[in-house]
Amino acid sequence: MISAEPPKLFADAPELAVKMGDRSLFTGLEPLVYANHASISPPSILSRKAVQTLLADCAKRGAAAFPTWIAQRSRLREKLAKLVGANATDIALTQNTTRGVSDVALCFPWKKGDRVIVFRGEFPSNVTPWQRAAELFELEVVMLDADRFRTEPDAAMSELAVVLSGGARLVAVSAVEFQTGFAMPLARMSEVAKAVGAALFVDAVQAVGMVPLDVDALGIDFLASGSHKWLMGIEGAGFLYAREAWARALVPRVAGWLSHERALDFLFDGPGKLVYDKPIRSGIDFLEGGNSSATAFAALEASLDAILSLGVSEIFDHAQRYNDAIEPKALELGFRSVRAIDSRGRSGTLSLLPPEGVDVRAVHRELSALGIACAIPDGHLRLSPHWPNALDETEQVLLSLEEATSRARAAG
Repeated sequence: MISAEPPKLFADAPELAVKMGDRSLFTGLEPLVYANHASISPPSILSRKAVQTLLADCAKRGAAAFPTWIAQRSRLREKLAKLVGANATDIALTQNTTRGVSDVALCFPWKKGDRVIVFRGEFPSNVTPWQRAAELFELEVVMLDADRFRTEPDAAMSELAVVLSGGARLVAVSAVEFQTGFAMPLARMSEVAKAVGAALFVDAVQAVGMVPLDVDALGIDFLASGSHKWLMGIEGAGFLYAREAWARALVPRVAGWLSHERALDFLFDGPGKLVYDKPIRSGIDFLEGGNSSATAFAALEASLDAILSLGVSEIFDHAQRYNDAIEPKALELGFRSVRAIDSRGRSGTLSLLPPEGVDVRAVHRELSALGIACAIPDGHLRLSPHWPNALDETEQVLLSLEEATSRARAAG
């Protein structure tokens, strides 16, 4: 098996300091305030330099650079494992959240008639693959209301327990709901799922990098995420966590040439190694079946280093102070907040519903014109700050929100 020393990406750039509330590493970013990390984060100088380092190395050495950047992925798995409280052997690198969801949906050891529980209001990436699996394997999909966990938490949990008591193999839920920013009660959901032997699958793309997560403490069996939101990487990279026992239970229906044990031997170790019946690896990394985006993995490691150096808990607290400064004054302007009152239900997102009679699309359009980058998923005005957002930006956000609302009303 080939091996190489992973590259040191920034040994020659000690001046690139990471500081909370400082966006100086995001040169060229046009919006006056970028509060849209729940959609797509702009790449920092760190990620851009990592990509440049990889491209320069590949341009210089061609195929000889391949072992070096394969080794970089091993280091990346270790850092991702640290982020979610896992072991590196329980991490597979993927292309995005959907790829992780789809691979588990296709490889889960289903039996005809099994039930899978999903949630209305979820982003489609955590619904569509389960629906397709249901059609392929003749499963029953049960859909519950995700937002009820925010508005009627005890009733929602009781409903989930009742449905689970009727039999289910898997519960698929988002760690954080994309419209409201509500952090779902994963530990309680895991508890009721495990009582009937069901697995808990978590779409964590709206959480990792912002909300502290520990897969063991929360009882998560599978967790998938992409890198272009709160992880602040670029599109084309993601990861999948699987608890070891569940990883071994998966059926390798989507295995590829790199899924085998000693998959690269035939390229480097001489003749007689091109064998097609080598065993498929039993760990979750069997899902790394083919070539992936080396540039996206390099960018992700760089952005992840910044996040780990600051600390996810510290980043979360920073985002809460940012949102705390905006929420009460937004209410005075007539907006309605759907942010959780209990801090355990909070994420980095502050979602607001517009005042009566005000078109949220018009507010968003005017905010964009005023230099405030945000989003309006499913009719919610969503602000999603991250570690580069300075707390003194909130005054500008509020001034712009007031002006944007006034313009939207006038355009009525």
